[in-house]
Amino acid sequence: MWDAWAAYDPEATGWLFTEKHTAIDVEAARRQAVSHAAYRLLRQRFLLSVGATTIQAKLSALMTGLGYDPTYTGKTGDSPADVGNRIAAQYITFGRADGSNELNNFQGEFFYTSVHVNSIQVIYEPGNPWIDLIDRWQPLKLREMRDQNGNPVPGNFQTFESPHWGLVTPFALQPEDKTPGKTGVYIDPGAPPTFNGADGVVRANMHQVLARSGMMDPDDGVMWDIGPGARGNNPLGTNSGTGYAFNPFTGQPYAANPVLRGDYLRVLAEFWADGPNSETPPGHWNTIANKVLDDPNLVRRFAGIGPELDALEFDVRMYLCLNGALHDAAIDVWGVKSHYDTSRPVSVIRYQAMRGQRTDPSLPRYHPDGLDLEPGLVEMITTATTAPGQRHEALAGSEGKVAVRTWLGAPASPATSKGGVGWILGEWWVPYQRPTFVSPPFAGYVSGHSTYSRAGAEVLARVTGSEFFPGGMGIWQMNPGYLVFEYGPSQAIQLQWATYFDAADESGISRIAGGIHPSHDDLPGRRLGAVLGPKAYAFAKQFFGDRRNYDVDGDGGVGSSDLALVLLEFGSVPFGGVDFNGDALVDAADVAEVLLAWSN
Repeated sequence: MWDAWAAYDPEATGWLFTEKHTAIDVEAARRQAVSHAAYRLLRQRFLLSVGATTIQAKLSALMTGLGYDPTYTGKTGDSPADVGNRIAAQYITFGRADGSNELNNFQGEFFYTSVHVNSIQVIYEPGNPWIDLIDRWQPLKLREMRDQNGNPVPGNFQTFESPHWGLVTPFALQPEDKTPGKTGVYIDPGAPPTFNGADGVVRANMHQVLARSGMMDPDDGVMWDIGPGARGNNPLGTNSGTGYAFNPFTGQPYAANPVLRGDYLRVLAEFWADGPNSETPPGHWNTIANKVLDDPNLVRRFAGIGPELDALEFDVRMYLCLNGALHDAAIDVWGVKSHYDTSRPVSVIRYQAMRGQRTDPSLPRYHPDGLDLEPGLVEMITTATTAPGQRHEALAGSEGKVAVRTWLGAPASPATSKGGVGWILGEWWVPYQRPTFVSPPFAGYVSGHSTYSRAGAEVLARVTGSEFFPGGMGIWQMNPGYLVFEYGPSQAIQLQWATYFDAADESGISRIAGGIHPSHDDLPGRRLGAVLGPKAYAFAKQFFGDRRNYDVDGDGGVGSSDLALVLLEFGSVPFGGVDFNGDALVDAADVAEVLLAWSN
């Protein structure tokens, strides 16, 4: 889409397609070229998808509704339709040789280990006696398994998905960004903690996952304030923020947003699992970007400065920056996942529960690899606790084993009922997910959700010139019946974020609530995204080819007043405005860029 727009601009440069064209009505030509390019590429990308027939029909109907001919396939002439089709063809050809292995349905060899190092974990049997290396990823076997797009999985067991993705051609990442000796790893977040590490991080974080699972029931009546006045504003790589004193756009305090904790955690897990309309995280952040673009409070000044751009130019600039960052995040994250090959909570927690408890050597089933006992969450089953009317009554016959208070699993009728929370044998613990999915088919470290989300947030903050959503708050509302894993929420609930970074942090937290990631997958992913997003943004800006970013005061020119504003802000750390080179600092390099622009 960017390349189609840039083809009709004398200063801008396409990323792959660099032809230049003219037209009597440039705006109309751009819209047609953009539409044909997007249409042809989308048709190719979704040829083998679930619901491909429906998707193709919708794409064609959209083209017809825009006044374009979806059957036109010409690509040798100079008409906008030919230009758009030619761009799509160039990208399709490029994609077939970019390392993704598209011609073989994107399948890749697990080139780090020829086979998974752990035996397959059978989810419909208790415990986890099949694991050999506790820190390494373990494939699952279910009674029925479907992938994230709803496709049946042959054999109902997992294989590591896309282990080769670290070898795909990146957007902004350069050869010098590669980590020596680690195939497919560009920016390395460092080695993850280990299960037997002296710091106890892995065990503590698995316990945190269990604790969140025990909160997934709104019937407990516990209320949380999830408004921006109480939550968010976290320093990078932490959850220690306490919210914002006031909305910078209105000057007023943020209103409280009290919700049932069980509803919030369930909505959190499902909203971010696939995205609001079943997207995976890259599509989810495009959906968030689209909502920002449709917000009447948005002012389309790129990076928050200079003249206001027309909607199409602002949109395609945003999409180039955003999707370049998300593309690079996928590459780096999967290189890291494939290199470190780490375990998931369902494998570790079941292994621990099978071993017993590690809190008290004088109690039964003591084992140093067991679970930490905590009253009301992880307890030993005894004859007293299984007596009639007692909390472990349903577990009679399992005395001496470890019980956990957790989500009870998907109900038989998820459209009308919920699983709830109660006591089960720890050996049977499952995350809050579909029973046909349970856990992703690839390693845990680092969290893709966390990395994608922080990278996306960094880009949106820079493109719009503010870390805050337009108007100071982003809102997504879910009504009763929204949930899919089980019925809920029990009442309407709004997710509210002051900044893009708050939304990104919530995405990472959601994977803990959903039982997919511990914190030691989440927090390093956020830090990695904070590097990848600005890097892609700075790289993308070189294709825009104009000096409008340096018009700080918005008077249509670059002059002494712009330099004065830069010098005034010297030493501050905004996310837009005078940070011209996109490194999250305002320093001499930015002043030099303004001086260069001024002299030109």
